[in-house]
Amino acid sequence: MNSSEKYELKRHVLVVEDEEDIVRLITFHLEKEGYRVTGTGSGREALELAYENPPDLVVLDIMLPEMDGLEVCRRLRAGKNTAKIPIMILSAKKEELDRVLGLELGADDYMVKPFSVRELVARVRAMFRRFDRDEDEGTMEAQEADLKEKVLNLGDISLYPERHQVTVGGEQRTLTHKEFLLLELLMENAGKVLTRDLLLDKVWGYEVEVDTRTVDVHIRYLRQKVETDPTCPRYIETVRGVGYKFVKSL
Repeated sequence: MNSSEKYELKRHVLVVEDEEDIVRLITFHLEKEGYRVTGTGSGREALELAYENPPDLVVLDIMLPEMDGLEVCRRLRAGKNTAKIPIMILSAKKEELDRVLGLELGADDYMVKPFSVRELVARVRAMFRRFDRDEDEGTMEAQEADLKEKVLNLGDISLYPERHQVTVGGEQRTLTHKEFLLLELLMENAGKVLTRDLLLDKVWGYEVEVDTRTVDVHIRYLRQKVETDPTCPRYIETVRGVGYKFVKSL
């Protein structure tokens, strides 16, 4: 299925927000764009809906009753069928620590309230374009690949692009979409220093305004999953003031 065919289908967006006026506003504008929208003000109900019928994207408020949005985000990322769903966090909390925590838990984007609904729709559209592009590139690579599956093997880490899987010492590790793209890019360029700006552009794209701190957060979270000792990494090395590189020879 190519991108033009995808857009003929109604993408399903789950909006998790306890302020009904905001849900109605977001729903109106997303449906106007051709998306199918489900709204809920409960974090627990959001998880039930996502597990039963995984949406194509989640717009998630942090301040929710019973279970906050950060916990919802964490559980979605831990779920077998929900781990790769794009998540955009909405929050009245604009401090850097809150933004970093949201991204660290696996969110793909973060918008601060009050927000422009036109910008939100534009970001939703941009997120779908990026995920479509990644999916299309993966499909093309699979079609052009030899019978032998492409595998990146460096040290104890093996990355399977077509299967979107990573193993460390033979044990499978669950990575978010962004973490997988970061690791793949670093391993493909093993031994080379990749700047934060380059990683930001290749993994997040230019459509969404995020800063280089986002890269640092995701690298830290990635290290926790692939390094034996994240505080003393063997593979993903920090090049101070520049960026990161994957150590080629161990």
